[in-house]
Amino acid sequence: MTEESGRRNLRMPNNDEVFAVVTEHLGGNHVQLRCADGEERLGRIPGRMKYRTWIEQDDIVVAEPWDWQDEKATIEWRYTSQDADQLRREGHID
Repeated sequence: MTEESGRRNLRMPNNDEVFAVVTEHLGGNHVQLRCADGEERLGRIPGRMKYRTWIEQDDIVVAEPWDWQDEKATIEWRYTSQDADQLRREGHID
């Protein structure tokens, strides 16, 4: 974090990843996502995140759509509320 601005360097989506908002927690390791590309997808929380990172409704995440089923995606990263506010201020998400 820089001293004067309070800005942090955040993880940004790669070429095959998109920003998404969790719209509903479906139980277990599945959530409903509204992706930045306009698609609604079923999101899967991978085992490496399942018990370490709690994902709630309205969280901003980075999701990677599956190559073989575009209606599904794997969650790769979850932003804290402060990080999500920074992304909104900088115009990366709505």
